[in-house]
Amino acid sequence: MSSANQQTLVLIKPDALRNSLTGYVLSLLSEFHTGLRFAATKIVRVHTLLAGQHYAEHQGKVFYASLIDYITGRIHYSHEPEKQRVIAIVYQGENAVNTIREIAGPTNPHQARDERPGCIRSLGTLVPFYDKNGSEAGTRMENLIHASASVAEAEREIKLWFRPNDIPPSMRIYPTVCSTEHFYFKDNRLGTTHEPGTVCLVAPGDSVWQSDYEILESTLQADGVSDAIGLVAAKYLINEAE
Repeated sequence: MSSANQQTLVLIKPDALRNSLTGYVLSLLSEFHTGLRFAATKIVRVHTLLAGQHYAEHQGKVFYASLIDYITGRIHYSHEPEKQRVIAIVYQGENAVNTIREIAGPTNPHQARDERPGCIRSLGTLVPFYDKNGSEAGTRMENLIHASASVAEAEREIKLWFRPNDIPPSMRIYPTVCSTEHFYFKDNRLGTTHEPGTVCLVAPGDSVWQSDYEILESTLQADGVSDAIGLVAAKYLINEAE
């Protein structure tokens, strides 16, 4: 993939929404400032499965539970579930990953203020979180936005948050296939026939990321169980009730 056709994922997180910083973030990331253009955007109620897949590398860490509550909006909108959402955006253009990371600034807001005053994350903060006994267990970074860290991470994250049909055909840069069968999901298991409570992830004729389709097919061969199925299922549960 040429750098001129790169894509990257940006999430405007609940703390940015809570503090009415959406317009500020979008203005800094505008095509005028970055040379990048929108390829896709959506308002997302973050399902716990989606949050877990997005932050899979942090599972088992002391701050993991707090991180999930943060990205799902349960911290900033604990009494307003109708406002629990993020804005997910795919930007496309020359050197998209590094361009967005540069404007976002360092992940740690304190470091961002010291090293890159004026960057997006310089307006963030560090917040203590507590264990079940009420003792301080560490700090959580509330840094306003997520930005893909590398080209490989951008591909994984875009495929996690977006279906192919969320992106115009002319702006899709990852291979897709056309499904020839139904795939149903329930309780972390995959099948090809409808049962009460199952969710239809894919139907015949649907466009699917090729890498996702390979996971679906290999999961069926493993009797419907796979550690990777969550990567596929999460995007289809966006804006579904838990």
